[in-house]
Amino acid sequence: MKNTALTEIHKALGAKIVPFAGYNMPVSYEGVTVEHETVRKSVGVFDVSHMGEFLITGPNALELIQKVTSNDASKLVNGKAQYSCFPNDKGGIVDDLIVYKLEDEKYLLVVNASNIEKDWNWISKHNTMNAVMRDISDDYSLLAIQGPKAAEAMQSLTSVDLSAMKFYTFEVAPFADIPNVIISATGYTGSGGFEIYCKNAEVEQVWNKVMEAGKAFGIKPIGLAARDTLRLEMGYCLYGNDINDTTSPIEAGLGWITKFSKDFINAEAIAKEKEAGPSKKLVGFTLDEKGIPRHDYDIVNESGEKIGVVTSGTMSPSIGVGIGLGYVPVAYAKPDSKVFIQIRKKAIPATVTKLPFYKG
Repeated sequence: MKNTALTEIHKALGAKIVPFAGYNMPVSYEGVTVEHETVRKSVGVFDVSHMGEFLITGPNALELIQKVTSNDASKLVNGKAQYSCFPNDKGGIVDDLIVYKLEDEKYLLVVNASNIEKDWNWISKHNTMNAVMRDISDDYSLLAIQGPKAAEAMQSLTSVDLSAMKFYTFEVAPFADIPNVIISATGYTGSGGFEIYCKNAEVEQVWNKVMEAGKAFGIKPIGLAARDTLRLEMGYCLYGNDINDTTSPIEAGLGWITKFSKDFINAEAIAKEKEAGPSKKLVGFTLDEKGIPRHDYDIVNESGEKIGVVTSGTMSPSIGVGIGLGYVPVAYAKPDSKVFIQIRKKAIPATVTKLPFYKG
């Protein structure tokens, strides 16, 4: 297992460390509910340095990105980021990612930790136009400072007006006395905030100054368990659970990042699927009775026939009920449709719910 540059700090803070995507990662400090509420109400900081970063540069950088990603990266201007995915050639998804346009002919691709090698090989395989590729994952750290008080709490650390930054924009600027840090108005929690990219050698200083600046706002370190409950309340997909090599972007509700204004891998087949309509869809559901839906629990209809499986599920700390995601036939996919979640020997009734679960 690899360590992040902050692993010793997490241990000193009493974090429960678990293996995740090849790294020793903090799963919780005080407990998932406390940490979850900290992000929803004030500000918390995650170490997500396990994520992968690829630099794609040169005159053919955009051509390569357009070929391997579903979204239209030609629409990006310097300082703008875009959520996207890598479609595979069989109708599924290699990974989801964020594309940053740093400058003309220079892009940063941020990918999931568990898929770094797989994604690198996939992009390399399709790099027939000889764009310059660099894997900088092992050199960079990433902190996610999330919550409604993030901008106010962090403002003393930078001259960039954090409160004026729009969602999915970023600036390269000094932060916490470190020059050339990427300050990105992105995150996976639905409660606003920023992601900070810096070099491994700089991240301890950044972490310490972030904790110091946030002290008056009740900042706390947050683990991966709360990251999962926060993203699930928003209905955000997690690769490996809700999307994978066999789920199509259309089934997963990712048609909005699938742009047929350009050619990309498997575009023709995905366009046909969109036109015909998928046979199943990823939906959110809320339990009507007490219970906690878990990954891989069966979704059944009123006759007890299996119609799908739970891809992600939890007890929502914000709304106090069991929530989850899962693929069901389109006949059951409309909001307010009734399904049942098989929890041990009992089929618990549930209602298909329009996402996000947490409305803020």
